[in-house]
Amino acid sequence: MTEFGGPEVLELAELSTPVPGPDEVLIRVTRAGLNFADTHTRTNSYVQKATLPLVPGGEVAGVREDTGERVVALVGSGGYAEYAVAPKDLVFAIPDALDDGTALAMIVQGTTAWHLYRTAGRVAAGESVVVHGAAGGVGSLAVQLGHPLGAGRVIATASSEEKRELALELGADAAVDPAAEGLTERLIEANEGRPLDVVFEMSGGEVFDASYRALAPFGRIVAYGIATSRPNEVSTGSLLRHSRAVVGFYLFHCISRPGMFEDALSELFSRAARGELRAVVGNTYPLGEAAQAQIDLRERRTTGKLLLDPSA
Repeated sequence: MTEFGGPEVLELAELSTPVPGPDEVLIRVTRAGLNFADTHTRTNSYVQKATLPLVPGGEVAGVREDTGERVVALVGSGGYAEYAVAPKDLVFAIPDALDDGTALAMIVQGTTAWHLYRTAGRVAAGESVVVHGAAGGVGSLAVQLGHPLGAGRVIATASSEEKRELALELGADAAVDPAAEGLTERLIEANEGRPLDVVFEMSGGEVFDASYRALAPFGRIVAYGIATSRPNEVSTGSLLRHSRAVVGFYLFHCISRPGMFEDALSELFSRAARGELRAVVGNTYPLGEAAQAQIDLRERRTTGKLLLDPSA
């Protein structure tokens, strides 16, 4: 990328192989992961601002050039490439039982889902949970983690009947349409007529407002994305009257805190290796089709974790 803007700013180019510094690792990339945040980086509207020129992509799976070990890594940027450099502290061995797609599904989206329950939402035993975007990368894992992490009733939303069926297959107790009109009532009905304890929300705009209205006293809504680019405002008077809470969550605040990231990822890898957690891996695109992959992601045409193949 030499400019910010629409998908057309993503151009395939020949660059020199990056050279790792003393505390870095060079990785031959076998798969690069896509995240919704990549589309915000493309327009420079993400939480962390970008500088140009830029090779986008924050996560890769591949092989360490120095040891030959299969790894997954957080690279910050530079992931949409054949080779990427990562800080040594953010490179993690992939268990033999897991493929690259599963490892990439866990490193950002899986750890996000885990921390939505444990850190941001602080979900207590038996509490009801709403997972918006339940067929996506974070959502499909959050649905599966619900009951194992102590949630009572898990309610999913997804934009098509096919995606709602997938959410039920993954372990949701109910699945509803996320259209904003009537959403408050549908969520409460799906919770057997009771207001909700916790909502994981990444759309913003009307979906956030409708979800907030569905909360019970002491209910929490965790905002971990603004896919619509429409931020919301909540009055302190409303929080007070209803004893509700709004919590923000940004995964990368966990990385600098010892144990918060590694412990979550280790648990997720173990659950996946034991067959208790299924990574829903969607399409794998050739590297040259990164723009199309981002279009498909934003247009809700995809399911689960999306990947780029640098060798294709």
